[in-house]
Amino acid sequence: MDPNTTRRGNYESGSDYVLEYGELRFTFNERDFSERVEQAAIKLEFVPGQLAHEEREDLVNLAVNGEVGEPHSRLGEHVNASWQRLVGASERSLVHWLRRLVFRGAWLDQRVMEGELEIVFDDRTHTFGYAQPDRDYEVIELSPEPSWAEVAYQRVG
Repeated sequence: MDPNTTRRGNYESGSDYVLEYGELRFTFNERDFSERVEQAAIKLEFVPGQLAHEEREDLVNLAVNGEVGEPHSRLGEHVNASWQRLVGASERSLVHWLRRLVFRGAWLDQRVMEGELEIVFDDRTHTFGYAQPDRDYEVIELSPEPSWAEVAYQRVG
């Protein structure tokens, strides 16, 4: 191994869930993973906000297993009823995007912990982003994610 190259660390918050991509292996505790899946679903506009425990459980099952075998909530029932609109080409499915955003968030967090990125606030847009200290604090551009608003889960009442 070249001593001038830095080997990136793997994100780790526990050992309940594992996501691997290439040589990267990210492990999560249950709370971290379920919160990340919920935040990914919010970002994708699939859920309206913070979920109840049973709803989050069904969403995590979807992200982990690629389906909700036995729904515990209306969200799980909605996933199954809307299945044809949620699946599609593997890189376009809701499951793919949930996993992708969980992985991307952990990858970014790990880069921040290692000092490769810093979190910055943009006064113009009032949003947070990630800047590269070794590149004059150039802000990185994240690939846009699709919206699942057309088939979003809506709470009743």
